[in-house]
Amino acid sequence: MIETTQIEKTSWGTNQGKEVFLYTLTNALGSQLQVATYGGILVSFKTADKAGNFGEVLLGKDNLEDYLDNTCYLGVIAGRFANRIAKGKVTIDGTDYTLATNNGENFLHGGAKGFDQKVWDVVEEKSENGTTSLVLSYVSADGEENLPGTMTTQVKYSLTDDNEIVLEYTATTDKKTVINLTSHPYFNLKGEGDIADVDLKLNCEFFTPIDETCIPTGEIISVKGTPFDFTETKKIGLEIDADYEQNRIGVGYDHNLVINKPYGEFGFVGEAYDATTGRAMSVYTTEPGIQFYTGNWLEGEKGRNQTALIKREGFCLEAQHYPDTPNQPHFPSAELNPGETYTQKTVYKFFVK
Repeated sequence: MIETTQIEKTSWGTNQGKEVFLYTLTNALGSQLQVATYGGILVSFKTADKAGNFGEVLLGKDNLEDYLDNTCYLGVIAGRFANRIAKGKVTIDGTDYTLATNNGENFLHGGAKGFDQKVWDVVEEKSENGTTSLVLSYVSADGEENLPGTMTTQVKYSLTDDNEIVLEYTATTDKKTVINLTSHPYFNLKGEGDIADVDLKLNCEFFTPIDETCIPTGEIISVKGTPFDFTETKKIGLEIDADYEQNRIGVGYDHNLVINKPYGEFGFVGEAYDATTGRAMSVYTTEPGIQFYTGNWLEGEKGRNQTALIKREGFCLEAQHYPDTPNQPHFPSAELNPGETYTQKTVYKFFVK
């Protein structure tokens, strides 16, 4: 145990004419979280295993220059609208908006230059009462990525002495718009290698199947009798390559699952566990859905030391609204009006067992 929580700031280069900083947050257990002001990236999280040895549990890169080529969105804040929108088409109050199609024929994770490629401003940094926090802000101009409204977003990153990474988002707009914010960390509880042997349990009884372009069909179906049933703990890799159309389309898992809790309520999403290291992680959120992605397209992406990552070297549990929500009126709404404040809270809690 260290005596106090700490926060340190390091210059990490410049981008878009602004200095970029890397912040290191340390808790009383000795765990360390690194956050970059470029893209709001979760760069690193080192925490203890069952033997007390500290190791990396996030996929990441070494420096700012490497993150300028981040095709798999390692650790970024995805916005204004995370995940996919069909054919880049959105209609808001009768006005049609055409967005970038940067994922085949669809819009993905904010478009051509989303929040993942912006330099965020530092609003606050502090360490007190067992929690170390950093608040970043970004003002997205009216019409940025062709979406309406000047949108002001803040993300608060906290590392607690209970070994929790807490992400709290707020946003306001001066015109009606759509919003879906999430963080995109890739977890590997043993540090490297395939994640097939990770045990996973999800509090999700339904999921939203996708078409051949990875857009939700609009259906919301039961996970029972499908490879998507993680209501009881099983290995991620057990049915990942099952002879099931949804696994074929996603090349594994790359789907939104419906969290079994009242809409807007903060609640339990699931738990992952690696028996080799004893590390476990539980997830909680206010969001209605969780995008479960098994790194099916990681192969060739450069990680630390310019080492090529392998397919399925990390898994993502991205708390968010459902993909393509603006075009699916029966999905929970992702609209934001002037005078309203968008809020989102997600917690990743780490422990050993």
